[in-house]
Amino acid sequence: EQQRVDLAEFDLAAPAKDDQLLAIDEALEKFASQHPEEAKLVKLRYYVGMTIEEAAEALGISPRTAKYHWTHARAWLYCEINRGSQQ
Repeated sequence: EQQRVDLAEFDLAAPAKDDQLLAIDEALEKFASQHPEEAKLVKLRYYVGMTIEEAAEALGISPRTAKYHWTHARAWLYCEINRGSQQ
């Protein structure tokens, strides 16, 4: 009772401008060079969709530490992306 569906007809990812995705990727690469462990957390949360608890377990850190890293990473990335868009 299954039917074949053409995935081209559906939006599978949240729409985002190409330049915005590029800015996020560039900022995350820069962040990873300075804060590699925190960047892993960001990738697990942003790309994989893990919760704080799941990402903390995968990285072998406490959820409290993961929340701290997540807060720091978000603030750093926000500033970096905004700095890049103002140039």
